[in-house]
Amino acid sequence: MWRAPSVVPKATGETSVDASLKINFLMLASAYNPLLVVCSLLVAILAAYTALDMSGRIATAQGRAAHWWLAGGACAMGLGIWAMHFVGMLAFSLPIPVGYDPVITFISLLIAIGASAYALWLVCQKTLPMSRLVVGSLLMGPAIAGMHYSGMAAMRMMPAIEYDPALFALSIFIAIVASGVALWIAFRLRGQSTGVFLFRSSASLVMGAAIVGMHYTGMAAARFPLGRVCGAASDDTDNGWLAVVVIVVTLAVLAIASIISVLDLKMEARTAVLAASLAEANKELAYLALHDSLTKLPNRVLLEDRLDQLVQARTVPKAASR
Repeated sequence: MWRAPSVVPKATGETSVDASLKINFLMLASAYNPLLVVCSLLVAILAAYTALDMSGRIATAQGRAAHWWLAGGACAMGLGIWAMHFVGMLAFSLPIPVGYDPVITFISLLIAIGASAYALWLVCQKTLPMSRLVVGSLLMGPAIAGMHYSGMAAMRMMPAIEYDPALFALSIFIAIVASGVALWIAFRLRGQSTGVFLFRSSASLVMGAAIVGMHYTGMAAARFPLGRVCGAASDDTDNGWLAVVVIVVTLAVLAIASIISVLDLKMEARTAVLAASLAEANKELAYLALHDSLTKLPNRVLLEDRLDQLVQARTVPKAASR
């Protein structure tokens, strides 16, 4: 429970400075909504699966379609990662009014989309050597951590939030390692082979857990001493309904992205079958036009065609010699 500074007793001989230091070590009691924590984990897993599915579609797309898939996949994946973070933030509560600055929150969303676009572009290259994987992890990990801590800054706490250095560094380390593992898994599972659904589902569980681990490690690093005030707090904001809206919108976007991916994949497979059938039909038609339907021997049309070719082959060298 939250305790006001006035309840801190002053020991005999203790100065006002000592009492003030003791108050600064007292922290606001924080708590989490278990339901929203579970929802944040589910959103992270779905976002991870969507990312793996999008990487497969981008890898097989060509031309302008690949750019559209990259843009759409980055928005869907970035929104999913950001939504997990924001729902996790809404699950967090303090004994003071808490709110979030919309501009800074939107910037954190843009960071998530940018990091997702880079990740999808990287895993859709023809090769992913260890050097490129390491560089990608070192770029994507801090970007994800930047999204998290910019989202924390959206609370506009006064004075600013304090962070435990060890847990802060651990959260960035988890983000880098998780990014490297996610990039490697996405590159390996970008094909459309048999059983890929099971592999992607298992991988999304690992990736989702890693994303959630980074988030809650960063939350554990935050310190809220007594006397802090949230500058973005508003009496009109209901965090419960806001969480529901974010979850519903995110799930809708991820579902639409997955459905479009499945439909496009089926259409691509059907188009490939029709193209193969058309090529086979044209080949058969050409054969029937040049061969007798009963004996299967070359007919007069094929004979005339061969004669014309021979005549042209002899005429061209003579004309060139003159």
